[in-house]
Amino acid sequence: MNAFFWKQYEDLPAGIGYGRFSPAHFCALAVIAAAALLLTLWFRRQSERTKKRVLAVIPPLMLLMEAGKDLFLWRGGHFGVGYLPLHLCGLGVFVFLLTLARSGAARDFFGEVAVTLILPGSVAALIFPDWAHLYPMWNFMNLHGYVWHGLLVLYPLLLLSAGRARPDLRHIWYDPLFLLCVVPPVYLFDRAFHCNYMFVNWPPPGTPLMWIADRAGEDGYLLGYAAFALAVIGGIYLIIYAVQRVRRGRGG
Repeated sequence: MNAFFWKQYEDLPAGIGYGRFSPAHFCALAVIAAAALLLTLWFRRQSERTKKRVLAVIPPLMLLMEAGKDLFLWRGGHFGVGYLPLHLCGLGVFVFLLTLARSGAARDFFGEVAVTLILPGSVAALIFPDWAHLYPMWNFMNLHGYVWHGLLVLYPLLLLSAGRARPDLRHIWYDPLFLLCVVPPVYLFDRAFHCNYMFVNWPPPGTPLMWIADRAGEDGYLLGYAAFALAVIGGIYLIIYAVQRVRRGRGG
């Protein structure tokens, strides 16, 4: 096995990463897209009983993946406050677990948040992976990042396929309400422990958030970030509304 496979980035040589928008990055995106498409098509052909089982297995599996990653970091002496699941993609597993709630209202709310917030956020993380410059492709942390975010994309697609999530323009307030509940405590945590969960303190380089920060400045960054997030949410719901109108027009 590659000597760098089990290394965390602090133990790797500088410059060993493959970088964003490199051939290796595009290959990884292609594999994830193909896997998500094939698994969704497979899922659609399954019985309702199998669909229910698959949906019930993925969130606990992801929780075990997160625990396994933390154990790996702890054994290597690298686990710390900066590795908690407080990014949007880390919170996604808890959103997914709540889609399994007995309450129909909770399932509907978190199912829609999974589709309209976690899924696009995870796609953005795959397009702009902040680990690509730190790791070689054949590395545990790198592969874990792609599998993790791939599941964050796949699960909402399966919810849609199974009819367990039904996004509606009338529910456009779901995502802002969710963010209003989670962002302030994450922001306070970031300030207290000098972290950057959900990128509220500074933008990751080479991303649209960096573009916002360059134009809004340090004082206007959070306001610009919030406006950008709300604009993206609004755009997603408008796309959903347009698709639903087309389907209704076709009698689907």
